Amino acid sequence: MATDPFVAPKLEDKPRQHQNLAPGVSYPAAEHWRANRPGDLPTGQPTGMLLGSPGPNVGYALKLARDRKDRLHLEGEELDDVVSVIAGIAMRRASELSRAPVVSDVDFAIRLLGYERELTEHVFEWRRLVVGGAAHDYVTRRTVVDAVPKSLLRLKPDEVGDKVAAFHEALRAAWQQEHVTTDGEGGDTLTHAVTVDEVTDAP
Repeated sequence: MATDPFVAPKLEDKPRQHQNLAPGVSYPAAEHWRANRPGDLPTGQPTGMLLGSPGPNVGYALKLARDRKDRLHLEGEELDDVVSVIAGIAMRRASELSRAPVVSDVDFAIRLLGYERELTEHVFEWRRLVVGGAAHDYVTRRTVVDAVPKSLLRLKPDEVGDKVAAFHEALRAAWQQEHVTTDGEGGDTLTHAVTVDEVTDAP
């Protein structure tokens, strides 16, 4: 096979990138990169309401969550809604730890929301209302996911046992105290919950 003329036949040969330039002409030095293209984020990843927590391969959490469906104790809740919420928390935890989702992220979400064991009828009732429609409603899903404090996300699955009851109470209160924001022009209504950091201080 013929060798391309731009490929050096020997390793010690110098690069030939200047061979098509006129004598005395050279490439200018590279400039510093600037975030001035459409879609660039000059100030970094934005944060705020409904913006989520981007991370590498976060969609894998959906498969991991569905693989754990046999461990879920559901009472009047749709599996797709529960899986979407569990996966959402797992995605956010993985993003907080700067990696892709793993099965421990899903186990963390299952334990935090109390799906691994039978709970009281009172908890079942309000949790069913909170996660209802989450599979098809981004705002509902983010309301639950964003209610988890960052400090709680860094705990191991077996370390959240004494925090579950406090988080449930905080999530229920946040859902009840949710407020509505409109764009002022008759646009879509956005609902979000208040993040309760004090839950990590609960006994």
